[in-house]
Amino acid sequence: MTKRVAIFLSGGGSNMRALVEDMTGTAQEDHPARPCVVFSNQVEAGGIAWAKARGIPTEVVDHRPFAGDRAAFEQAISAALAPHAPDLICLAGFMRKLTGDFTDQWAGRMINIHPSLLPKYKGLHTHQRALDAGDRAHGCTVHEVTAALDDGPILGQASLQVGCEDTAETLAARVLKLEHQLYPAVLRRFAAGDRSLVQLNG
Repeated sequence: MTKRVAIFLSGGGSNMRALVEDMTGTAQEDHPARPCVVFSNQVEAGGIAWAKARGIPTEVVDHRPFAGDRAAFEQAISAALAPHAPDLICLAGFMRKLTGDFTDQWAGRMINIHPSLLPKYKGLHTHQRALDAGDRAHGCTVHEVTAALDDGPILGQASLQVGCEDTAETLAARVLKLEHQLYPAVLRRFAAGDRSLVQLNG
């Protein structure tokens, strides 16, 4: 049975685009999933406009009116998702931390991509932190989502060698290309029930 996928984002949604193009492009005939909705906490998110232009349903719940009340915000998210009946959630640059109450509901059905080789560098500024540590390898990770930040079972990693001339900006651009390869590859397996590790090298 084809899985229905909700994709969460807060910005331009380049990873969302990579996922959608893999699910709906020329090689989609054997894909076990389809996008059912693109969700954002930002009305002006570029990814929302992109999805609308391609006829993909969208939903927006602005987080700002819910300041200090994450439970109410997450209830509004659940209400927005309900008509689309997703089987899986892919977080793709969604910049709001979700509580355990929400993640527990989606345990085993929600994945995220993070720009570091977890368990290294959870949180923000991962590229600069890798440079500051003198790391020779860097990359990105797709993992199942739990209540803990950037935690959960690892489903895939893509790595590259850090160059002597790399900056945080050049690393970010290089890693993003890997993200666009890794996330679709992991989702294909995950939607088919395969949680074996995907490993790519840049």
